[in-house]
Amino acid sequence: MPQLKGPDAPFWRRAPKLILRPLDYVEDYRQQYGDVFRVGKAEPPMVYIADPDVIRGIFQADPSQFQIPSQGVGGILSALLGEHSMLLLDGERHRRHRRLLMPPFHGERMRAYGQLICTTAEQVIGEWQVNRSFKVRQPMQEITLRVILKAVFGLKNGPRYDELRQLLSTMLENLGTPLSGFFIFFDALQKDWGPWSPWGRFVRMKAKVDELIYGEIQDRRDRNDFSGDDMLTLMMTARDDQGNPLSDEELHDELVTLLIAGHETTASALSWALYWIHALPEVEDKLRYELDSLGDNPEPLEIVNLPYLTAVCQETLRIYPVAPTTGIRILRDPMTVQDYEFPEGTVLFPSIYLVHHSEALYPESKHFKPERFLERQFSPYEFLPFGGGHRSCIGMAFAMMEMKLVLATILQQWRLELVNQKPLQPVRRGLTVAPPSGLRLKAIDH
Repeated sequence: MPQLKGPDAPFWRRAPKLILRPLDYVEDYRQQYGDVFRVGKAEPPMVYIADPDVIRGIFQADPSQFQIPSQGVGGILSALLGEHSMLLLDGERHRRHRRLLMPPFHGERMRAYGQLICTTAEQVIGEWQVNRSFKVRQPMQEITLRVILKAVFGLKNGPRYDELRQLLSTMLENLGTPLSGFFIFFDALQKDWGPWSPWGRFVRMKAKVDELIYGEIQDRRDRNDFSGDDMLTLMMTARDDQGNPLSDEELHDELVTLLIAGHETTASALSWALYWIHALPEVEDKLRYELDSLGDNPEPLEIVNLPYLTAVCQETLRIYPVAPTTGIRILRDPMTVQDYEFPEGTVLFPSIYLVHHSEALYPESKHFKPERFLERQFSPYEFLPFGGGHRSCIGMAFAMMEMKLVLATILQQWRLELVNQKPLQPVRRGLTVAPPSGLRLKAIDH
């Protein structure tokens, strides 16, 4: 029976490295203690897992064996998303919400979003100017926020749309600094000391966002028009097995989850992809050749099916996954997986980043090589940028489609170059990992 080993240091001593250098934190411990290690002395233990076979056992286990934390990271998510967010539910409530939220992410609905993505990207990048540099994250965030607002609400430009766009951008920017990580991991700092305090500012902005979203829900009910094909309409008309709809509170929390998870993460992934494409000329050349093979004005579906473009997006999500771990799972009962005995209450952190940097799976794992995804297929326990099991990201197909279409639109309309060729190191951005905000590109040709 393998013995769980790991650092004994208390959390307050480990926290600065976890917050400021999150990838070094897990890599250093893996090097010392192997693919399955505990952190701290707490009983039951907190365990990081980078062994695909152990992760398979966790993902394939009955969902009723796990619960979701309500404190710590769960506490910040509850404040940000609301207690009815699917990310914070478990058991039957989680299954119910997942079933009700699936329709917008399938079939014809997905295809309808393709043109919206291309049009939105064209509008934003149409503002770039030759020989002018720009911070990459800002336009990527603008594209993904406009896309998700329109896909979720079907909102046309107007006061509510503009105010929501501004508020969400500002709120996430404030939460996105590396230092904001301390508010995420230390509940004691989540105190409202007035409108000028960091947490107080967040609370007030969040209240305004809530007001706007509840206003939109109420307007829909007052108009009694559910003919649209946006996600809110589909969610309001969905019924569970008992014929019950989502309540206004449930709708609100799921909408906030879609808005925040649906644009912040994709903006980071797009920023990384643009960095790698322009840091490695051979990658850009292959991508342009593949896109040119489609001729003029290809359909979105043709672009989405391009193999090398798909591999570039997969390798982007492999090398620096936006979420370094999957959702946290807490065991309701003891569990044995691959000879490891985890007692009841064990907190499990399947580590996406560590699996993606297994040299056995991904030789020269620190090198960006899209070809590895053309040469072999990886299992859901070896490549898991969207998590896995019953808690995998509901919007993963949407996110992949958006990445491909935005990148294709940019490459078809612009030639860009990195302002600084120095290798980039990822930084913490709230609960996620992202390129540093200073990453800049310059438009050199239209």
